[in-house]
Amino acid sequence: MTANLANAWASRGWDVTIVTFASADLDFYSLNQSVNRVALNLASDSANIFQAIWANFRRLLALRRVLREKQPHLVLGMMVTASIIATLAGKGLSCRVVVSERIHPPRLPIGRIWNFLRRHVYPLATKVIALTDESSQWLQTHVPGCSVVVIPNPVLFPIASVEPILAPDQIVLKQRRFLLAVGRLAEQKGFDYLIKSFAVIPAKHPDWELIILGEGPKRLELEALVKHLGLSHCVKLPGRAGNVTDWYQKADLYVMSSLFEGFPNTLVEAMAHGCPVISFDCDTGPRDIIRHEIDGLLVPVGNIPALTASLDQLITDADLRTQYSIRAVEAQNRFSLKQILSLWDRLFEEVLDKYAK
Repeated sequence: MTANLANAWASRGWDVTIVTFASADLDFYSLNQSVNRVALNLASDSANIFQAIWANFRRLLALRRVLREKQPHLVLGMMVTASIIATLAGKGLSCRVVVSERIHPPRLPIGRIWNFLRRHVYPLATKVIALTDESSQWLQTHVPGCSVVVIPNPVLFPIASVEPILAPDQIVLKQRRFLLAVGRLAEQKGFDYLIKSFAVIPAKHPDWELIILGEGPKRLELEALVKHLGLSHCVKLPGRAGNVTDWYQKADLYVMSSLFEGFPNTLVEAMAHGCPVISFDCDTGPRDIIRHEIDGLLVPVGNIPALTASLDQLITDADLRTQYSIRAVEAQNRFSLKQILSLWDRLFEEVLDKYAK
């Protein structure tokens, strides 16, 4: 989302700089050539609290040097720790700092120290961005004094393809149908729940497969689960795909099994491409995106039998899949880049108006 917003603003002729603590070697998404890219190369794990304090102090000073050099009107912090450091780095400078929570806060533990800092630093920021009303309410309750605005993520359509390219036809046989899931192979995404929910499907629907695109620390564990359940012939984890549009266009059904989210981009992307969808009704995002029994189905989070039943329902009923698919495409307008950028414009106009005064 950082890349998407930066590219959109740069295309307007704005002077946009992306600063990360991590190395630019870790970049995956392409940037408009006019976007300035600054990598501070200060991302590292700390062995103890003293090292952590020193490392973050160095990050704060390095970012403050960049802000002094660039002299931006606005600084946008993306995610908690970067937002806190950005707010402190901008203290006393002429810029205005807007911070942004990208996950529903109570579902992403950040530790006592960072929680303390968020509570006392966020009120110093000009605005705090939440992705959903639920996250906004949490912030206003637990971080008193901060000024919160809700701006959901936009969907880009169509999505540009980048490396690595992974052709669906090389993974799925033409005569077979498939469920698609996309995301980092991490505990948050709940792919173990999805695999267990799918386990009984092949016996009833032998022409269906489950494809999970992504990479992450849970790969070996998920592969072992697939093998243990005897699903190696119909559940595949082919890795990361930079041409995810090709997969959305060919998928017969999209499934999201996340245990928590902020605002799941892949869910909106899949719907924009006309995928009927099923999702755990997790905190937060899915219920703000899916209109239950209109363009998809919401399932109680973590409920494997309920997810299995919903999978079976949509696999069995091709007419219902078509109905949901037709309505799902409306996500292109509901969450269009133009629509969401207008919310950012309104926010920036308010912030800069106060800045000018």
